Amino acid sequence: MSRPVRAVAALAACLALAGCSALQGRAPTPSPESFAGVLGKLAQLGIHATTWTSGDAGCDDATLHPTAIRFEVQGLDQPTPVLLRIYTFRNRETWERRVPDVESCLANWATDPETFEVLEVSPYVVAGQGPWPPQFEAAMREAMTAAAGNGG
Repeated sequence: MSRPVRAVAALAACLALAGCSALQGRAPTPSPESFAGVLGKLAQLGIHATTWTSGDAGCDDATLHPTAIRFEVQGLDQPTPVLLRIYTFRNRETWERRVPDVESCLANWATDPETFEVLEVSPYVVAGQGPWPPQFEAAMREAMTAAAGNGG
């Protein structure tokens, strides 16, 4: 087979494979967002970060420090800044294994456990003192779910 014929055959094979994916009707699910992407999703829904500090897990568990970012947000029906922490894990397996560690850590900084809010959407755990107003909570949940993509 000549070089031009092989090139055309290779191109046809690539197009056929791409067509098969399109016929299945499934677009690939995006990977989870970085913290900047999470903030972007929140901003699209009317919640804006005012400050952030990485490495602050809120407890003495040094293995959680690399996963944690403390940040303040406000917006929608949350007029004053609320302190949150996000813990981000590499993949769903790590997230499943580490959620109990995060829950233990949260107990150290929750000022009122009865109204403390926690969102667990693989690969993230987001937590902060509540109660969160309804629009704010709904937007937080929507943004975190969108940012999570395929959950890692």
